[in-house]
Parts: sequence; C-alpha cells; structure tokens
Amino acid sequence: MHIRRHEQRTIFEAIAANLIADYAELRMDSELARLDEILDDDELIRIVHQALGRRHPNSRTTGRPSTPSEVVLRLLVLKHMRNWSFDRLEQEVRGSLVYRQFARLGWEKMPDAKALIRLSNALGPEILRQLHERVIGIGKEEKVVRGRKLRVDTTVVESNIRYPTDSRLLGDCIRVIIRVGKKLEEKVGAGFKKLRDRMRGASRRILEIALSSRVHTDASEYKRRRLYQRLMATTRQVVRDASKIVARAARKARTMDMDVVSPLVSKLKEAIRMAERVVEQTRARVIGGDVHFENKILSIFETHTEAIRKGKASKPTEFGKMVKIQEAENQIVTDYLVEPTRRPDSDLLIPSIEIHERLFARPPTLVAADAAFYNADNVARASERGVKHVAIPNKRSRSEEVRRRQRSRTFRRAQAWRTGCEGRISSLKRCNGLDRCRYRGEQGMERWVALGVIANNVVRIARQTKRR
Repeated sequence: MHIRRHEQRTIFEAIAANLIADYAELRMDSELARLDEILDDDELIRIVHQALGRRHPNSRTTGRPSTPSEVVLRLLVLKHMRNWSFDRLEQEVRGSLVYRQFARLGWEKMPDAKALIRLSNALGPEILRQLHERVIGIGKEEKVVRGRKLRVDTTVVESNIRYPTDSRLLGDCIRVIIRVGKKLEEKVGAGFKKLRDRMRGASRRILEIALSSRVHTDASEYKRRRLYQRLMATTRQVVRDASKIVARAARKARTMDMDVVSPLVSKLKEAIRMAERVVEQTRARVIGGDVHFENKILSIFETHTEAIRKGKASKPTEFGKMVKIQEAENQIVTDYLVEPTRRPDSDLLIPSIEIHERLFARPPTLVAADAAFYNADNVARASERGVKHVAIPNKRSRSEEVRRRQRSRTFRRAQAWRTGCEGRISSLKRCNGLDRCRYRGEQGMERWVALGVIANNVVRIARQTKRR
C-alpha cells in the first residue's frame, strides 16, 4: 500500500529528535534546511503520490506500507543533487542522521538500491515534467525568477556506452545472441544441432583487428579487411543457428509455457535483427568504404545514441543526445528538451520563447543566444512576439548597421550575460551528472536530464532565498 508520509512519530523518536537538536553537528546546515522547506510542498508530493499509486490497480488500498511518496521525492533530489549512484545514496543516507532528517526517514528502514530503482522508474518523463513546472512555480512564488530574461544553449549528454567500433559491435551481437539463445535452447530443446558458442574465436578476431589498426600500411589495411570478413562470417553463422532455435520454438509453441518462452523469443529476434543491421553497416563502411552510412548503430544496448560533432578539440565526436537548456534569471533552468534527432539550433529559438510565454504569461524583455541560433527570420519573429532586445550575433553580415548594433553597450552586456549559460551547463555536468546518462533507454535519458535540472533548480532557489 502506497502512502504519502510516515505515520506519527513515537515518543522515542521525539526524544531522539530533541537530543539531535542539542548538537549543532547533527543539524542540517542552512542550505539543506531551506531545501527541506522547499520540498515540503503538497503539490510536489501529490504529483509523486499519484504516479506511484498507478504502479498497480490496488497500490493505494492493499498490501503493507511501502516507501512514502515524500521520501521517494527527497531521496531522488538528494541523489541528483550530490551526483550519487543508488548504492552510494543508500549507504550515505542509512548512516547519516542529517540525511535521515532531510529525507524524512526518521528511524524507519532505509529502502535498498533496488527498491529505489523500481520506484524511480515509476516516475516517467511526463511526471518529471510536472515536477519541473511546479518547481518553477515555487521559484515564481519566492520571486527568484520573474521571466524578464531568457538565454538558451545546447549541449550533449553522453550515453553510457564505450567508444563504438564495428568489430566491438559485432562482438556484442554475437555475445547477446549466444546468451539469449542458450536460455531459449534449454526451454525448447537442443534439436539436431546445439547452438555453438563462437565467442572465443570472435574475441580473437576483435583483438587482431585492434592490433592491425595501429599500423597504417596497405598490407595492414588488407589484413584488417580479411579479418572483418571472417568476423562477419562468424556473426552470420551465429544468426543462422539462432534463427533455427526461433523456428523450433514456434513449432513447439502449443506444448510450452509461453509466458516464459515468449520474452526470450522476442529478445532473440531483436538481437538477430540488430546483428543483421550491424553486419550490413560493417560491410558498407569497412569493405565498401561508405563512412557516411545512414542510421548507423552505435550501441546495440542504447540504440538511440547519435554521433554528434560540436567542434570541440578535446572531444571531436560525442555519442549521446543533444539537449537544449533554457534559463531565466538567477540561473534557474526553465525548460529542457532531449531532441529525438539532432536539428539546427536556430530551429529551437522560437519554440523556447513560446514555452517562456506559457510559463510566465508574457514574453521576455531580453533574449540572448550564441551565433548558432541566428537567422533573420528568428530575429523578426522574436520582435513580433514582443521581445525588446534580441542579442544573437550575426557573424556573417558585413552591414555596418549590424556591426554597430553588435558593438552597442546593451548588446555586449546581453552577450556577457549569455556566457553564463556555458557555466550553468558545466555545473549541470559536474554537479548533477549531465555529463553521462546512467539510466537506460531513451526514456531513461529524459528522466536523467529532468532529475538533474530539478535538483539544480531547487538548489538555486534555496541559495537565493537563503541570502535574503
């Protein structure tokens, strides 16, 4: 049974709370205490409670009491505020009286990491979007954010994958097909010929390819192609053997427990489909020389991953998703967007202004962005919507009037304020974990970004109101 909060404290807990209050080192500091007040919002708890109550039709009426909604919300905010893993979160909160006070756990049992993962998965991107908008509402009530300014920029949040190479992708396909195929083979029987584990030979080919790629000569290039052909032949053989197991499972469907077999069949079919795509991609790239193969697979586990070039010297190519970060005053992130497929930054400016108008019921006075967001249509449409100052540099124009406007004091101050967006993105990556997503799948990417933004916003609101 899901509950909002823990029940009334016992007299022993009240005595312990009074003892803790006598020791300064066991009390929350001023910032954490202010965070505690911000998260004590009935609307935030209601949103989480409704989401967790939909896990099962009778979650709110039957069963033993589960982790309260209030505790789940505070633990997730604390996790992304400190950039901890679930295991580290469990370890830190269990042994700290201060964090127990903040999480409203009291003397109750700390939920383990697996339970927290299951509870966090129940909060989908839509629920986290509601939480984000409520946090923005709290910022407006506290007069931390007024919506007079808007700055926007994009960054890349990397997927949790290793550097993709064609040989490693083929090896991953072989390993997954063999693992799932062995499990399915135990259910449907081995048949005339068992599924052969070819991973040992494939691993040798992968190592030989890696060693041959260190030498750039015609002979080594010829050798590398021959090794790739042998590795692709091994992959095709594993696919053929696995397809026979799938066909055998279809023939014996009436005599087996399909609740157990169907998930394995689905996983094996998906692994076979991915392997065929990787073989086709490898043939085109390595044998055919087509390095611009469309819809490249960069990971068979995080299939949504894209290869993105942002012009960085340290990271010429990043593997993940493009994310838009939109800010107002006091470094409050008012909107975020995980782009399904990368598009030009200039396409994001007008939708950002529209979102700002929806949140604050008025257009911003100032809009600042870098040169990638510029085009003449964007400037004209922003002015039509009531934006007084549009500070987006136009580096291609040779017009003296444009250059004079960009040298004006208002424009230069707006661009100086815009550069703070780079610092906010850096802080989100260092402090809130937006450098690399640790959740799985495309929805996991959206949840990771949303929780990092929410943690950033509540901390910024707490710091601004604490200074007052």
